[in-house]
Amino acid sequence: MKKSIFTLITLLAIVACKNKPETISEEKATTDALVKYPSDVIPFMDKWKILTGDGTYQEDLIQYSKDDFFYVETENNTDWVVYKTPNSGITSRTSSNTRTELGEKKHWIPEEGGKLTGTLKVKNVSTTGKATDPSSFSVVVGQIHSDEGHENEPIKIYYKKYPGHTKGAVFWNYEINTKGDNSGRWDYSTAVWGYDFSNVGPSETTYPEEPKDGIALDEEFSYEINVYKGIMYLTFTSNGHETVKFTKSLIKSDFAKKEAIPQQIIDVYADRRTVDVEREIAYAGEINYFKQGAYNQANGKTGSKTYQGDIEKQYANGSYTEVWFKEATVGDATAPVID
Repeated sequence: MKKSIFTLITLLAIVACKNKPETISEEKATTDALVKYPSDVIPFMDKWKILTGDGTYQEDLIQYSKDDFFYVETENNTDWVVYKTPNSGITSRTSSNTRTELGEKKHWIPEEGGKLTGTLKVKNVSTTGKATDPSSFSVVVGQIHSDEGHENEPIKIYYKKYPGHTKGAVFWNYEINTKGDNSGRWDYSTAVWGYDFSNVGPSETTYPEEPKDGIALDEEFSYEINVYKGIMYLTFTSNGHETVKFTKSLIKSDFAKKEAIPQQIIDVYADRRTVDVEREIAYAGEINYFKQGAYNQANGKTGSKTYQGDIEKQYANGSYTEVWFKEATVGDATAPVID
């Protein structure tokens, strides 16, 4: 009888041991199923690579996330892809600004074109900086970047909010494809809601007036960049705000002559450097690609606090930018609908 009981216990132990790995495996599978990745929320991640604010570069974004930089948050039953980056971190070779930003794998010329859309809200911009610096307190949430020549940017979409203000501004900058060398390059800025890039404070610690038609932190807005046959069609929408549209040629310059340089440019740049003209064909025939995410424009040079690059301290003290996207698409250009 004792032998039978011993045999039964032994058999049960063996069965339990055999089942244990399967139980662990099942638990892991269940846990993995509960994890949400950015590619689960916005399924175009196979078309992108990413650079994060700590210098991490990743090309395969399917079921990829990175704590504190690129991950998913759920708010009021809606999933959002979070892009977060400090004022000071590891930057790309062409910039002194940190970013957690997607870069499109496909490249194209303006004549071929492409389209990028995004619906987002900005959760935080740097709370420190010089009010006289146009880049302070701002983040770029979408752009086109050239991949040859001067590697300038036909468009950068900004959100900027001064400390103490409830509402911030949304504007876009066009960087000229400078004729000759690039020492005389400049950005022409256009307001969407609120002010443009040139609106700064009268002193380093005095802010301009808050925009009445601006966008608050945590307020959703959407943009569409549609480059069709060399023409860039822009559409900006937000509930409670006027829909705003723009058209800009990327294959024929508006700034090819000195007399065509806007007064805004003379006011912003003239005391810093000589301003040059753009080549007549602008970005025609030049390779470009889209970028999207959080490209932090605040850094030590703008007077923003960086805590010697300590990311944890920057996150704890408002020295970072954080942008949430709930929808986005990228793909071929479409024929514009003319109102």
